[in-house]
Amino acid sequence: MILRRLKRVRGNDDGGITVFVAVCVLALTGIIGVAVDGGSKMRATERADYIASEAARAGGQAIDPADAINGTAIDVDPPAAAAAAQAYLSSAQATGTVSVSGDGKALTVTVTSSYATTFLSVVGISSLSVTGHGKAVLLHGVTAPEGN
Repeated sequence: MILRRLKRVRGNDDGGITVFVAVCVLALTGIIGVAVDGGSKMRATERADYIASEAARAGGQAIDPADAINGTAIDVDPPAAAAAAQAYLSSAQATGTVSVSGDGKALTVTVTSSYATTFLSVVGISSLSVTGHGKAVLLHGVTAPEGN
């Protein structure tokens, strides 16, 4: 009899653990989602950096033959370098911009893309923007430290 009265006084907490578990599962799902989508965005950024670097290298191969043959300078042919870099970008199914420095010694490529989220789409974030950068600098000859 006393136990029955104590139970009535304390109140009924049946199902309280269910709410706690539901909240914990929701929080853990959110943490896992951020980890998965964050890691995937990092991989997408690494891929964009790789594509941009390779496109810059491809463009850096388009040197100006007139100056290179007579040995006066090793410079890129800006239109040919930009076309070669854009050709690499399209073969990699990527989009980006290509710029050649004023002196013709450096080529910079920026790749822009997006990553379609897996878990974050539940909260309304369906994609994350990704940007990759690559640069190729033309060097001529070998430079080494002076002897000991």
